[in-house]
Amino acid sequence: MDSFFPDTAYKLLGFFDNESTLYAVVEQHFINANEKTDLKQVEWFMNLNGFQKIRNNDYFNSELGIILEDLHDENVLTSNGILYFIDTVFYLK
Repeated sequence: MDSFFPDTAYKLLGFFDNESTLYAVVEQHFINANEKTDLKQVEWFMNLNGFQKIRNNDYFNSELGIILEDLHDENVLTSNGILYFIDTVFYLK
């Protein structure tokens, strides 16, 4: 889903098998947050991009059929006034 948040897109490095469990190994750019994230700003940004808040910090885009969850202030960082989405969860509906 790097088309949504290209500045913080995951890069798949490979896979790791540990005791019959397969794990994806990923890398993501480090973001040095220098401001507290304002969740009202996150909501404004999401609304601007067609997502409506459905509960807590979860959003839904009915046109795309995508639910985006976990947009709290530990997963959306702010640096120099720019929002960076680092650990969001996507679902197709």
